[in-house]
Amino acid sequence: MSLRPDEDSAGLRIVGHRHYGRWFSALIVLLLVALMGSSVVSNPRFEWDVVAENLTEASIISGVLMTIKLTAISVLFGFAGGTLLALMRLSANPVLAWVSWVYTWFFRAVPMLVQLFLWYNIAALYPKLSLSLPFVGEVWTATTNEIISPFSAAVIALVMHQSAYAAEIIRAGIQSVNPGQLEAAKALGYRPGQIFRQTVLPQAMRTILPPAGNEVIGQLKTTAVVSVIALQDVLYSAQIIYQRTYEVIPLLLVATGWYLLMTSVLSVGQYYVEAWFSRGNAPVKRSWFRRTANVEEHQS
Repeated sequence: MSLRPDEDSAGLRIVGHRHYGRWFSALIVLLLVALMGSSVVSNPRFEWDVVAENLTEASIISGVLMTIKLTAISVLFGFAGGTLLALMRLSANPVLAWVSWVYTWFFRAVPMLVQLFLWYNIAALYPKLSLSLPFVGEVWTATTNEIISPFSAAVIALVMHQSAYAAEIIRAGIQSVNPGQLEAAKALGYRPGQIFRQTVLPQAMRTILPPAGNEVIGQLKTTAVVSVIALQDVLYSAQIIYQRTYEVIPLLLVATGWYLLMTSVLSVGQYYVEAWFSRGNAPVKRSWFRRTANVEEHQS
């Protein structure tokens, strides 16, 4: 390397390699994004005024609340059931382990839409539900259609579907904990419940949270299937409006916008929850520019 007259060997400045291919590919991608954005903004068929008008329409807001309610109930009870199934699967009791495996296999194998239709039409199999006690007889009875409404059918299907996937996530997280941690906890005299709450669960959460967060977001989107049984979620609300006005694309964009907003909120929440459980274990992040500056300082 040749030196300029005003430089000597002690004052060399290290210059990073110029990645022309990287900048060229970034330019191409930005150009494509700009073309797509221009098309979306300038195409009058998107009818953005109709989108803005219906974004906060009363039935749409009601559908958004129904979507949030279904997601919250199914995630809460689904992960509670998944935790129980995971503990059963890891149990030394072969019956519990086998039942957990069969449950997980079945509800992961059957599509969510099929499960929803089965629960919605369960009255065809059991027209009447009743409770009988020995020596007393029937103490309670009701028709199945009175108990299994569209909402309850959706909740049951979503919870059972979610619990099967949550069981595998939680099982993998528990098994990721070093067995030496369990032995140490037992040596300190911890009871099984204390070992799970204070030793296993805090460490397993680092493994559980990333897939669990993705599963929650996926569950929010999965709730859209309830529109096929006329349960008024955000998608069904949009369908009701565009069946009347024939403005299909704008109303689908309204539903898309709400799904984007809800999943974005969940993604932000997932980031902070993961950061909280990973505190004290997060790697130091250093940018390329910072590394280059450090090299220059060292050379100078």
